[in-house]
Amino acid sequence: MALHSMDSVLLSHGSGGIESQRLIAELFEPLLKGCVIGVGEDAGIGTLSADSKNFAISTDGYVVSPIFFAGGDIGKLSVCGSCNDVAMMGAKACYLSASFMLEEGFKIADLSRIVKSFATTLSQSGAKLISADTKVLPRGMLDKIFITTTAFGEFLYPHLHLSAFGIPQDSAILVSGNVGTHGAVIYSSREEIALHSDLQSDCALLYPILEPLFASKIKLYALRDATRGGIASVLNEWANASQIGIEIEAEKLPVLPQVRGICELLGFEAYNLANEGMCVLCVAGEEAQEALRILHKNGAKEAEIIGHTTEKNRARVILKTAFGAKRILEYPSGELLPRIC
Repeated sequence: MALHSMDSVLLSHGSGGIESQRLIAELFEPLLKGCVIGVGEDAGIGTLSADSKNFAISTDGYVVSPIFFAGGDIGKLSVCGSCNDVAMMGAKACYLSASFMLEEGFKIADLSRIVKSFATTLSQSGAKLISADTKVLPRGMLDKIFITTTAFGEFLYPHLHLSAFGIPQDSAILVSGNVGTHGAVIYSSREEIALHSDLQSDCALLYPILEPLFASKIKLYALRDATRGGIASVLNEWANASQIGIEIEAEKLPVLPQVRGICELLGFEAYNLANEGMCVLCVAGEEAQEALRILHKNGAKEAEIIGHTTEKNRARVILKTAFGAKRILEYPSGELLPRIC
């Protein structure tokens, strides 16, 4: 449904799928016309003066529920998420700012646990907290705690020029790890679902596994961490941005057995589920195997080549099934579950 025919914002407008894209394209972009640079990327690239170096910057809000989940919590998630966004442009996070929105009555013990997790992850990233703010809202005005972080990243490898725009034909599509893991964990931990699983979120910093790839001089065209909307959303964004066809093979997608089980039980597809420690890469076709070797060597043991780009001016994503059939892989539509990150 077109945005102009609606009276109010829906949960699906925050899903990362087609409704999110419409909200941005039909409301934010027209009203902010002339004020925005870097639309369509995970982070913006800017410079402070003509003779200064470029930097990458990204802001994101974290409202995940539950705030503690297997493999992480909202504190770890907020650092990983923003650091990963600048890493998708080839930059290493060096500074973070953060805003902590707290509900009256939130337990001090829980806040302490979250801030400790935030600090541990920030220390692992090598970045420093340069600015922060706290606000407390009356009971019932928000749910426990929301965190907004902004990452400021520096380019240690200036030869990189990563962008969702200009992806060429016959390049390879890779993933750095298992698909849909974080989303499956959040689904299984919700009280209304209450599935029992030993599954852990993939929430992690991505720059450490990507830096050897950046240093290798392998031709990288684009990177994107597959959060809301999963890899289905990422691939459709790339196809539209570069007006390029993309074909992936279902059998090549690395999916943990527990995730498959949750998907089968709830009727989901792993490629629509969020990740918080896995990214999609577009690499020169002839260098894909070397890129895969480097990823495997540096900790991304589940990385896999899942497909390739096809012809220009055919902006669509094709999924080849295990039986050899092909179908269009659409943008995720609707809201599978709000507050996934």
